[in-house]
Amino acid sequence: MWVLLRGGYPLRTLLPLRGEWMGRRGLPRSLIPGPPRRRYRKEALPALDVPVLPVTATEIRQYLRTHGIPFQDGHSCLRAPSPFAGASQPKDHTGVTTSFSLFIDKTTGHFLCMASLAEGSWEDFQASVEGRGDATKEGILLSEAPEATNSEEVRRIWDRAIPLWELPDPKEAQLARVIFGLTKVTDDTLKRFSVRYLRPARSLVFPWFSPGGLGLRGLKLVGAEGQGDGVHYVETTIPRPADYHNLFGLPLISRRDVEMVLTSRELDSLALNQSTGLPTLALPRGTACLPPALLPYLEQFRRIVLWLGDDLRSWEAAKLFARKLNPKRCSLVRPGDKQPRPLEALKQGLSLSRILRTALPAWHKSIVSFRQLREEVLGELSNVEQAAGVRWSRFPDLNRLLKGHRKGELTVFTGPTGSGKTTFISEYALDLCTQGVNTLWGSFEISNVRLARVMLTQFALGRLEEQLDKYDEWADRFEDLPLYFMTFHGQQSIRTVIDTMQHAVYVYDICHVVIDNLQFMMGHEQLSTDRIAAQDYIVGAFRKFATDNSCHVTLVIHPRKEDDDKELQTASIFGSAKASQEADNVLILQDRKLVTGPGKRYLQVSKNRFDGDVGVFPLEFNKSSLTFSIPPKSKSRLKKIKDDNGLVAKKPSSGKKGAAPQNSETCPGQAPNP
Repeated sequence: MWVLLRGGYPLRTLLPLRGEWMGRRGLPRSLIPGPPRRRYRKEALPALDVPVLPVTATEIRQYLRTHGIPFQDGHSCLRAPSPFAGASQPKDHTGVTTSFSLFIDKTTGHFLCMASLAEGSWEDFQASVEGRGDATKEGILLSEAPEATNSEEVRRIWDRAIPLWELPDPKEAQLARVIFGLTKVTDDTLKRFSVRYLRPARSLVFPWFSPGGLGLRGLKLVGAEGQGDGVHYVETTIPRPADYHNLFGLPLISRRDVEMVLTSRELDSLALNQSTGLPTLALPRGTACLPPALLPYLEQFRRIVLWLGDDLRSWEAAKLFARKLNPKRCSLVRPGDKQPRPLEALKQGLSLSRILRTALPAWHKSIVSFRQLREEVLGELSNVEQAAGVRWSRFPDLNRLLKGHRKGELTVFTGPTGSGKTTFISEYALDLCTQGVNTLWGSFEISNVRLARVMLTQFALGRLEEQLDKYDEWADRFEDLPLYFMTFHGQQSIRTVIDTMQHAVYVYDICHVVIDNLQFMMGHEQLSTDRIAAQDYIVGAFRKFATDNSCHVTLVIHPRKEDDDKELQTASIFGSAKASQEADNVLILQDRKLVTGPGKRYLQVSKNRFDGDVGVFPLEFNKSSLTFSIPPKSKSRLKKIKDDNGLVAKKPSSGKKGAAPQNSETCPGQAPNP
């Protein structure tokens, strides 16, 4: 079968929200399905599957013309008559179909038939047109998939939920409105969007209706928890988040609508529609991702305003999504004190229509003036911590030096052979991934299975070999991480790798790419006779990719051979100085004893283009969990000084004098380099 169906799935045991992984707190026992069953399939973890020869928009147009298929050029898709819609499509006097209900993505070639809801890849469409194999008109319609429309889990929860205004206790209804910020949202608005309230879970229930009224496909439950002076919303989706493709508010969109406001939360869509009367849609996964599968539903709009939130992360996501939607038709609402998110603006009595009129066009010329940049500069100055990027939760000293993980940067990471570079960088990336940073791994040196095993052990903070009964629980949680793997192994062409990364950024909104390591990519280049020139070319390609796609690239490079008694420096990176010059950050995993530290390894930040802070901090390896952690705090602080022997740690001012240096032999539990 060539058609992929976005069907219903059982409720997951653990679901993500803004990078935090938690259980379904608040769901009553009667609504929780039985224990998860092992799902046998070919790949246990999401892997990036990209065609060997990526298709281009020009190739798609040429193919359609060659086969006499009429088409219309849209913003992000091509529209053509659908061979899967049956004989009910309108035709002109010559018998040619006039209904262009088939949408073909210009970037990936993936298609969707709006009439039948059949979808597939570009290769599947070609096979259908040419009558090859069993793909000809073999599409399974959504209405024929019982799991997608008649999910017992979805129906049971939906039937138990009731409208807020029908709650028997008025005080309970008022309390729910206060908790969710709905004090100024009317009952008519809630009724128009079919919003309900699940009393046992104390959660709002937002439905996912199939286009064309084919039934209820899924639900999103939003609960509220107190967090300091504010409220933290806990989201649970059925089906799982990766399969939840609900543009909330889509059934209310008319074919005549040409302007729309896109939000990141359902509550914001309610406030916007009530206040302005404009069509509004809410993204299924907030600012984390805009799935390409949703683009056909947005083709009819000539203008889209993105109002995703009130912080810098929302602003960065809005700019990224505008590129996917075609920036020429997009406008962005810039976050600010007088421009909070829509629900908050409604509560403060602000004019949402006036805020929408201040939206800035996403498209601009190549040259800009400071007048066009001054508000963005002010935003970074006013939100220093957000501008610094996503902070690590496992490496606080890395936050002290680098301040955070930022999009559009290139990080070069090196260390001696066998020091545990892959083990450290996997935890480094896993830390960010658990906080919602969409991550793509390119492991050219070790297999994806072995890498996934290491990362799963680090995620569970313990070896699962001795507790296989908990494997499914941890695997389910790990599977919901926004983590993808390239299927390459060994030497690969830089062009193939870059094409795969471009595809991942478009389809999965990847924000962080890890390449381990650069040396495995140099054998296929035309400049392979000159390894230094080949490496410079590859580093330049990754630098350009990071900047053009606002995506952070972490590049692992082996060092050149050094004496064992010498510490590595920035100049120790293999090749010319281009790698360290192009990099925004340079991290070195040193494999030597510290004067003041008990550990054998420590991490050195030798370059930091963001604010210039550099330094070192010790790492302690835990063999049972394959993790690096900060050793217990002591009175001594590590500082860097330079002497004739290079970079060393300063001795503490307080402590016993004349203490014998620690043994420099390999410590037990040394991290292997997978």
